Amino acid sequence: MAGDFSIHTGMKREFGILDYILFSLLFVLSAAIGIYHAYRDRKNFDVKHFHLGGRQMHPLLVSFSLVATFLSALTVIGVPAEIYTYGTMYIWLNFGMFVATAGAAHVFLPIFYHLNTTSCFSYLQLRYGTVIRLMVSIMFILQTLLYMGFILYVPSLSFQAVTGLSLWGTMIGVASVCTLYTLLGGMKTVLWTDSLQLIIMFAGLLTLLIMGSAKVGGFSKAWQTASEHGRIEFTDFSLDPRTRHSVWSLGIGGGIFWSYLYGVNQSQVQRQCSLPTLRRAQIAVWLNFPGLVLIFTLACLIGVVMYACYSECDPVKFGLVDKADQILPLMVLDVLGTTQGLAGIFMACVFSGSLSSMSSGLNAMSAIVTEDYFKYYCCKSLSGKRELMVSKLIVLVFGFVMFSVAAIISETDSLVILQLSYSLYAVLSGPMFGCFIVGMIFPWTNKHGALAGLITSLGLMSWLGFGALVNRPPGTKPLPVFTDGCNWEVTGTNFSITTVSSSPQSSLSTTSVTNGLEADEAMVDNFYRMSYQWYPAFGMLTNIVVSLIVSFITGYTDPSTINNKLMCPLFFKMFPCLPTKFRNYLYFGVNYENETSDKKPDEEVSLCVSSDKCKRKDVCV
Repeated sequence: MAGDFSIHTGMKREFGILDYILFSLLFVLSAAIGIYHAYRDRKNFDVKHFHLGGRQMHPLLVSFSLVATFLSALTVIGVPAEIYTYGTMYIWLNFGMFVATAGAAHVFLPIFYHLNTTSCFSYLQLRYGTVIRLMVSIMFILQTLLYMGFILYVPSLSFQAVTGLSLWGTMIGVASVCTLYTLLGGMKTVLWTDSLQLIIMFAGLLTLLIMGSAKVGGFSKAWQTASEHGRIEFTDFSLDPRTRHSVWSLGIGGGIFWSYLYGVNQSQVQRQCSLPTLRRAQIAVWLNFPGLVLIFTLACLIGVVMYACYSECDPVKFGLVDKADQILPLMVLDVLGTTQGLAGIFMACVFSGSLSSMSSGLNAMSAIVTEDYFKYYCCKSLSGKRELMVSKLIVLVFGFVMFSVAAIISETDSLVILQLSYSLYAVLSGPMFGCFIVGMIFPWTNKHGALAGLITSLGLMSWLGFGALVNRPPGTKPLPVFTDGCNWEVTGTNFSITTVSSSPQSSLSTTSVTNGLEADEAMVDNFYRMSYQWYPAFGMLTNIVVSLIVSFITGYTDPSTINNKLMCPLFFKMFPCLPTKFRNYLYFGVNYENETSDKKPDEEVSLCVSSDKCKRKDVCV
């Protein structure tokens, strides 16, 4: 290992002039793309052009954007920290991403594409009515704003740790540039900047992996070091839902969460529907998968190298950083800081992930507020230039709110706020996903059942998420770290710590039961210890079960009356080898005889439901 690492010198390297120049270039290019498209489309006042790119985008461009949207700075910084702290089981999430890709391409996308609407929540209007649509869209906006504030704050904090520059100044600059180019160029700008930012992410991660491996004697040496200290693990097949990461929790639980992100999340659906045909949209979704796996796997491998770099001296225990999430920026300075410009490129990589997620979120929320609120309630005749101006104004407002959320996080107990944001995101995902699943697959669901399922699952998930946050039951112990190799002389300290103990135990420990706790208290304790990877799946299943039970109690919907454009015969497709007479039962009574082939949206047969569910003619698309 190099002797000039910060764990040996006790000092962190600093950004150079070239680092600042290359880092700033990312924002200059992103803004330039926005200005270019704003000028090029200055005479186009079609709001669908602003939100969907005129449905004329290229599959490769869209696939790049799909990859970049949810691989934010949290992935770039958080995944290596996860590998460093808990080991390589997390790489099984790649299988969950495959499940999500297949589901998005062949279950959800055909339905949303043929609806030919800007907001994916229009589906809920057609299937259940206004109440469910508004509730779920509000939940999405709240979830997205918290997430965007989170991903604005985290890389800005890392940048402050690396450069010493003002945290608020960084957040203001990043939020302003992102809001500017999203407002100016709409979907086209978002797609092109996402593609640029994805390339920067790939270049930054690959550079750090190669140079980091060279510093520790090659990647095989890094792998060996990580293996010797218990970081390499792929065979945890535990069926215990309390196990933090297992093959099942990551493959199934993670797959359901990513199915929500790629299948029914407005940010992704909007991109998928920006292509001219359903076939091209499905190609774009599948092209996204290799890029998703590549970036995620690179981040995991960097985690292995990062552990090899600091296997003999944990920077947290040595006092160079406060927590594991800050080790990667330290590694960037140690490994890339010797070559002017490389550290700047990698920090651009970190911010690229955040910029792509924020711009996608801003564009998505603009589409939702315009379609689901302005045009539905107060401005029914809104169209043309006025509608476009309203959409851009909404981007501006949400850009300010995004910064405000990040500012609140920065001025409070950031750890508590970040944990609260994580919990809220997980709590909302499952119930929201369940609304779409139970509507698309089970035709008997009615609006009463859907409302009961949403409220029940939301209440139960809130209890689980926030109860676990408050009670803090003991979780998986972090793997041991060492400080034998630290140069304590540079800190004036004459002792070393060989291992790190597990995370602090809460007042509800596993030994509490033997000390006289009631059985119901032990049950609640175990409930709170459920792995966070199962949260979306648990919320989704709760929604589905309650929705179906209440629907049958209150009078289920006759499947023969359901428009097949609103349904997906999932079980029929899953069992192609069954005899036809048995397989047809898996249609659940829905008539699919006139199922739509691959046509452009403007060639689709008009969709409408009964007047009691569709109060306005222009909602029936």
